[in-house]
Order: sequence, then C-alpha cells, then structure tokens
Amino acid sequence: MYAELPMRIIAGRFRSRTLEGPAGMATRPTSDRLRETLFNVLAPRIEGARFLDLYAGSGAVGIEALSRGAASVDFVERAPAALKVLRANLARLRIGAGFSIHGAGVGSVLRKMKPAMSNPGVAFDVVFLDPPYDALQEYAATLGLLGGAAKGLLAEGALVIAEHRRKEKPEARYGLLGRTRVLEQGDAALSFYAGADSGQGDDEIAHELALDGTRDDCPSRSASLERVSQKVAYTSANPSGVETPRSSGTFGTTEVVP
Repeated sequence: MYAELPMRIIAGRFRSRTLEGPAGMATRPTSDRLRETLFNVLAPRIEGARFLDLYAGSGAVGIEALSRGAASVDFVERAPAALKVLRANLARLRIGAGFSIHGAGVGSVLRKMKPAMSNPGVAFDVVFLDPPYDALQEYAATLGLLGGAAKGLLAEGALVIAEHRRKEKPEARYGLLGRTRVLEQGDAALSFYAGADSGQGDDEIAHELALDGTRDDCPSRSASLERVSQKVAYTSANPSGVETPRSSGTFGTTEVVP
C-alpha cells in the first residue's frame, strides 16, 4: 500500500518534514528519489515560479516546489481521498497561502482556466503531470491540451514534465510542445517538454548532465546542476542512435536524449 511508504520534503524551508500518502493503490506518489532528481534539474527555475501540479495526489511535488521558493502552486486532483490527504499535508506544514486547490478533472480545470489566458499573471512556468501509469489516454489528452488549446497557460520558456513508466514514453510532440529530454530511474521516467520558443537545442540539453567532465556553457546553470550531474549516467549517442548508459553507482539515473 502506498500509504506505508514514508515521504519527506527533500529541501527548502520544509526540509525533512514528512508527508502523508493516500491509502490504496489508486494514487501512486512520486518517490523521494525521483522527486529529488526532478528538482535538482528544475533548481534554476523554481524560485519565484508559478507551478502547476496536475494529478497532484498527496501534493508532494507541489509542496516540494513551495518549500524551494515557488511563488505559487496550483494543485489539481479530483479523487476525494487524495484531496483529503493533500489538504492534511498542507495543514500539517501550516501552509496557509501561496496555493490553490482545484478539486476536479485535469481537462476540465485546464479548459476553465482558458478565459484567463489574456492575463500574464496566470501563466505557469513549470507544469508537472503524473497521471496513473495505466491511464495512457490522460497523457495524450493533457499534453495535447497544453501543446494546443491551452498553450496560453504556459509562460514563455515554460517546462512541462510528465512522469511515466520507463518503457511507455509519451509521444515526442504534442502540438507546440516537443520533448527535449528523458530522465530514467528504475521503472519510472520523466519526459521534459518545451515550446518552440524555449531556445533549448538538443546539444545544449545533452551536455547539461554529462559525466565526462562536460559542463553546461551557462555558469549559473552549471552550478545548480552540479549535484545531479554527479549522479547521472550519460554517454553520447552511438552511430546507431541508441544511448548506452554507463554505470551510475547506487543512484541509477540514466539521461536519454531523444
């Protein structure tokens, strides 16, 4: 049962505080280890960001964002049991501001947000989605909306990240959203998507987490990615176009560039 798995805040003002997880198998929390990987990568973006946590479950990802300095988090979750746990976790940490909870389906919420797209203050800098792994249609529907009809909800340079099974990757493109990288860890993976105006190219992304001494050309990003770069196995694509991971010690994360 997922509720028996201890969860904790990794870093920030709520560091090491524990969180409750929803009971049963319907809601699968993002593991602490995968969440740490995610936020190591997002570190340069989180301070002051507007964060959208879709299929929020216990709220662990969005609460981690608040802990690390996000300006606001919108949680979207429709399961009553998960909503109860989400609200309890926020109350446990005495978080009384800086968030909104939308107790409805993701598609419905995104469509209702659309009328506010003309207001730049509602644009999101980071969007995270973690549907049930077996609900493949949710990935297509939500990423399709974010890359199409609801694209106005994304700020310039926004990132959209989908958690999924390692062997069941979402499509490489949904409208204006194109996949820029994949991080694999155990049976789970994170696919990163950016809009056409993000300015991120494959070469830039491929070098961010290289273990062979390569560092990103941007000094500020290099410093923030130093820890994760020591934990990620990466090799350049071989002539066949297939990534061959090196040993990554106990951490077990592999960088895959599409």
